Amino acid sequence: MQARTLSAYERMSPFEIKDELIRLATDRKGARLFLDAGRGNPNWLATAPRDAFFLLGQFTMAESRRSMDQPPGLGGLPQPDGIAARCDAWLAQHAEAPGAGFLQAAIALAVARFGFRADAFVHELADAVAGSHYPMPVRMLPHAETIVEAYLRQVVCGGATLPGRFRLFATEGATAGICYLLRSLRANRILVPGDAIALGCPLFTPYIELTRLAEYGLRVTHVQARAEDRFQFSDAELAKLEDPRIKAFFLVNPGNPTSVALEPRVLERIVAILRGPRPDLLVVTDDVYATFVEGFRSLLAEAPRNTIGLYSFSKYFGCTGWRLGVVALQEDNILDAMLAARPDAAAEAQDARYAALSPEPRRLALLDRMAADSRDVGLNHTAGLSPPQQAMMTLFALSELMDETGDYREACRAILRRRSDALLHALGIDGQPNPLFDHYYGLIDLGYWLRTHLGEEVAAWVARNVHPLDLVFRLAERHGIVLLNGGGFHAPGWSARVSFANLPDAAYDEIGRAIRAIAEEYARAAAAGPAKGAASNGERA
Repeated sequence: MQARTLSAYERMSPFEIKDELIRLATDRKGARLFLDAGRGNPNWLATAPRDAFFLLGQFTMAESRRSMDQPPGLGGLPQPDGIAARCDAWLAQHAEAPGAGFLQAAIALAVARFGFRADAFVHELADAVAGSHYPMPVRMLPHAETIVEAYLRQVVCGGATLPGRFRLFATEGATAGICYLLRSLRANRILVPGDAIALGCPLFTPYIELTRLAEYGLRVTHVQARAEDRFQFSDAELAKLEDPRIKAFFLVNPGNPTSVALEPRVLERIVAILRGPRPDLLVVTDDVYATFVEGFRSLLAEAPRNTIGLYSFSKYFGCTGWRLGVVALQEDNILDAMLAARPDAAAEAQDARYAALSPEPRRLALLDRMAADSRDVGLNHTAGLSPPQQAMMTLFALSELMDETGDYREACRAILRRRSDALLHALGIDGQPNPLFDHYYGLIDLGYWLRTHLGEEVAAWVARNVHPLDLVFRLAERHGIVLLNGGGFHAPGWSARVSFANLPDAAYDEIGRAIRAIAEEYARAAAAGPAKGAASNGERA
């Protein structure tokens, strides 16, 4: 194989390296196999809420024509008075249509559980599906916010009864939430260039990359979870958060790429730090994979006053392309308290920034500032996630609230368990049950595998002679398999992240066997000696 210098890729994001790996994997002449397990886009769909959404669209168009049907091709806006009864009658006429029973049950549940006026709720859904208005309020539609908050309490907070309520900002996926949050923290001088933050590693790469950008200029401390601790933060690592110079702690829980949720003892230690030496510490927790761990509880539940939560519907409902996410913040929180307590001189810049929004701009809550900042304040009146997206999000949330037996949840988990078991079996690993493992990703630590399966000498030779990126490039070129390099997530250097969400079950046996084949190549090269081994100094044979 032609030598390739890999050092040029060392500073690149694994998500950008992936594009080169895909090119290599698909350019192989005569090759039939191409398996992209690099990104976590699930290959399943939640069908019931989608059926309901598209059926709701048909009802909405009937309402539009009822409001105005002349001249041909023009309709009016759905009218709120009596719309719930008309919807019920329409659904009865279309009872055999996919989604009809779900939609009737969802409306009934929402009205009964949340005390909604039926006309107001059904009209919000119909008007949202029509997409005929900007979202109002811009932060989130009112019925949608109530329903999604209940969903988050159930799947992210373990059904905990918490004081106060969470306010939500609907965003174009959790990725937009990350960007909006950082922008507002900077605009409101909560985090400014030169400030110190902590990142819980291994970590979803964009958190690492965004904080490096010049406009944020943040100094980073890594709180590192290690494989030998089953990717749990040790007390010694968490003690770094006691440093008063660190203003915020960012983490993904369950982890990406580790797929492991924090143990109760780790949550308790973090809470003790927040209640003890660091009551001022901001925690940002990304809980996208919460639904895949039974009984999951987020720091949003354990320490709600200090915590901002990020969530996306993409993974659980198979709706990455819909771009559905929320930022959650309890009404009583340290950020709004911090803004309110600023002396007049420190608040003047923010007063000027938000003066067009309110006669008392300094009383604006952070989430409302975030919505405005997402449109550079001046376009706040057109901010917010599109209403059709919010309607879809509402139906997804209702589907989980309606699923009292957890059938959908268990079906998703079973898919992931089958696939992760297949990979472990192919690698000859006897996986120990771990109720905190969500099975969405697997982090394959090649160094550890070599030590335990082929011996310390082979592992040491690979560490001396093989570039850490060699594994993923060799998988792409020789086997047509795309994985992401673990080093880009601050995971062990000779590791790779595999997604169990986006390929057929049988693919994971292929991936495991390909990794073993490459490991055996390394072992043969190690036995042959340095002169015949893999290239060093950033190259590979």
